[in-house]
Amino acid sequence: MIARRLFLGLLPALLAAGCATSPSPAEAPPVVFVHGNGDSAALWQTTLWRFESNGWPRQRLHAIDLPYPLARDDDARPQPGRSGTADHMAFLKAEVDKVLAATGARQVVLVGNSRGGNAIRNYVQNGGGERTVSHAILGGTPNHGVHAIKGYNEGSEFSGVGPFLTGLNAPKNAAGDEVAGPVKWMTLRSDSNDKFAQPEGQWVGLRGKPTNVSYAGPELKGATNVVIPRIDHRETSYSPQAFEATYRFITGQAPARGGIATESPARLAGKVTGLGLSSTDPKSGNFSNNLPLPGARLEVYAVDADTGERRGPAAYTTTVGADGRWGPFAAQTGQPYEFVVSAPGYATTHLYRSGFPRGSDLVHLRPERIAEADKDAAALVSMTRPRGYFDPARDKMSFDGTSPPPGALPGAGVASSRIKPASATARPVVAEFNGERVVGRVWPAAENRVTVLELTY
Repeated sequence: MIARRLFLGLLPALLAAGCATSPSPAEAPPVVFVHGNGDSAALWQTTLWRFESNGWPRQRLHAIDLPYPLARDDDARPQPGRSGTADHMAFLKAEVDKVLAATGARQVVLVGNSRGGNAIRNYVQNGGGERTVSHAILGGTPNHGVHAIKGYNEGSEFSGVGPFLTGLNAPKNAAGDEVAGPVKWMTLRSDSNDKFAQPEGQWVGLRGKPTNVSYAGPELKGATNVVIPRIDHRETSYSPQAFEATYRFITGQAPARGGIATESPARLAGKVTGLGLSSTDPKSGNFSNNLPLPGARLEVYAVDADTGERRGPAAYTTTVGADGRWGPFAAQTGQPYEFVVSAPGYATTHLYRSGFPRGSDLVHLRPERIAEADKDAAALVSMTRPRGYFDPARDKMSFDGTSPPPGALPGAGVASSRIKPASATARPVVAEFNGERVVGRVWPAAENRVTVLELTY
């Protein structure tokens, strides 16, 4: 297999020049999506919408939820609330087996972001995936580590000189290919804007020090290596450009539709998950998991797009059971909603989203806790972008009238911003990012309430 490096700076022109057809349902292979470190299946929502908009059957698109998505500090040592590479591979293998059984297909396509790519490579190389996988697409996977420093944290699965990655990267043939056949491989990376593929260690706790990793760290010898200018770490998988490159790699053709097709009603469903305490120091804060939060209460309100005020009583209410699942809820296409999640031990969390163009069963929700340091705040409001980062040099954005949002740093390394309004007086608060606008309301922290404005794109 010959490695290729493709630069997709003029992707719209390339697509216009290509053949724009969609596979028939019988031709569309099942696709299994694997999220990154600390993330959840919910991040693939817009990617699934784009596949569906190009005729891919919804039942042949499967995004997995690793119960403990954070990697261990040392892969060889068990750590509460964390998963090791063996755990991750075993979970992925079990999910692939389920998809194959449900669809009757012989093989699947695997698409992974960041750490998800580690599991895919491990499964193909060491778990039998060379028989069950036709294509593997790795977005932003730190294939040569986030650092490669001898004697420094070599037990981490993200160490380029540690046993996990050196084992995966060992030459597979006389040409020195790092990928195992007969699977077709593609990597997607940024030219220089991925926080985990940097020569300098600012984003990995090594400010001012060399990482011994280059911008090309995610590339693999023997794969088709695609470079997309200016995208960030998460956009290597969740951006329109990443979708277009992925679709073309799987099908050999350009997608028929670049945008997202609407459907009505937009049937929404998802899971309510919780937070654990830090596995190393309970006083140091929370860490995410994808375990259900039984007994959590959910209320959904249609809100005014300009003020965030509720338009009448709750349109949907439920108390989730042992599986944490909620829905389906027949949402009005394009209507902004407020999702209110409450559970013992958590702050009542008011999550605001812009209108949904189509349905999804990946509207996963997680209530927050108010940290001890914030107990005296009048109100707490967050702006978050799960599928990408904020880059003041690239993006047009503002938060409650401040541009760039507080805390946004050059280099696309921050995905959320938080403010503490001086007053808890109810008023609109606005998050804007590259044309998407989310409007919520300020709620008093004294009532154990927080506001989250979540961007979709």
